[in-house]
Amino acid sequence: MAIRVGHVGTGNVGRLALRQLIGDARFDLVGVCVSNPEKVGKDAVELAELDAGPTGVTATADLDALIATEPDCVVYCAMGDTRPVEAFDDCIRLLAAGIDVVGSAPNTLQYPWGVMPDKVIKKLESTATDNEASIFITGVDPGFANDLIPFALAGTCQQVEQIRCMEIADYATYDGATVMFDVMGFGKPMDETPMLFLPGILGMAWGTTIRQLAAGLGVTVDEIVEHYEEEAAPEAFDVATGRVEKGTRAAVRFEIIGMVEGRPAIVVEHVTRLRGDLGAQWPQPAQPGGCYRVEIVGEPAYRVDICPSSERGDHNHAAIVAAAGRIVNAIPTVVDGPSGIRTTLDLPLVTGAGTFVGAPS
Repeated sequence: MAIRVGHVGTGNVGRLALRQLIGDARFDLVGVCVSNPEKVGKDAVELAELDAGPTGVTATADLDALIATEPDCVVYCAMGDTRPVEAFDDCIRLLAAGIDVVGSAPNTLQYPWGVMPDKVIKKLESTATDNEASIFITGVDPGFANDLIPFALAGTCQQVEQIRCMEIADYATYDGATVMFDVMGFGKPMDETPMLFLPGILGMAWGTTIRQLAAGLGVTVDEIVEHYEEEAAPEAFDVATGRVEKGTRAAVRFEIIGMVEGRPAIVVEHVTRLRGDLGAQWPQPAQPGGCYRVEIVGEPAYRVDICPSSERGDHNHAAIVAAAGRIVNAIPTVVDGPSGIRTTLDLPLVTGAGTFVGAPS
């Protein structure tokens, strides 16, 4: 029998997750919740931008109305970067109703231990277990590119000295204005510190990755160190989200470093450009536009480039599709599994069962 699924959020990730929910026979879409008043009342097919007949499921702005449809699981893809408390509270409401949650936010729930206050984690855990519900939050980065993939590689090593997970990407075509301008500060004056580079934010955003990799390796992170550098636009140019004026922020490189016994043992590094010629001295992607890279110093050592692509868009689109796919394909495993907070460390391998479509006719 198909799993009854509700859906929250139809932005970049949510829209693509919704597409799969509509077309995947494993799921029965029973409700959609949105925050934009202009989307209320629209059919899920329209929100997913699909060329298909209506589903009969129309969007509401009321989370309680979604809960009333009695889904087995809710895919939660609402914005969490700028509203982490609200996203957490939404997840608590869903779990309290006995509904499993799989989604992309709030990202601190990917592995909250050592990142969130213990009392907050206990509240979430008790709400989930008391109501026989579970929650699994993931993505691409933070997400499978820096937990699932490095774990698979580290599992073949006899010795590991350092794991470095990288995203190297041109964001010129990324159309998430909130992330681009408000969070990362692109197009803003160089002397204006963006949200991402406020003290402690990098460590919070990717602390889940650092702590989860450390737990998988069986080591303790003594300290998380943050580092970033920036480059200004040499002249004005346009990107998908607007105009970047000369002298404003146009490329950034940052590291989040997990120190173990005084050594940089686990490193997350991002190189984000709005044009390929910026930050020429920084690492370059393995394919035009961008890639994810996992480097392991050890025996054996690895350098593995993950190069997402799509027939429907560029590297940025492909990466978002991958995040949505990871979320949706995890639903059956999460629904069938135990209650509580689920992570990549304890989730069985999600193989993509049910996604095979065969050769085109």
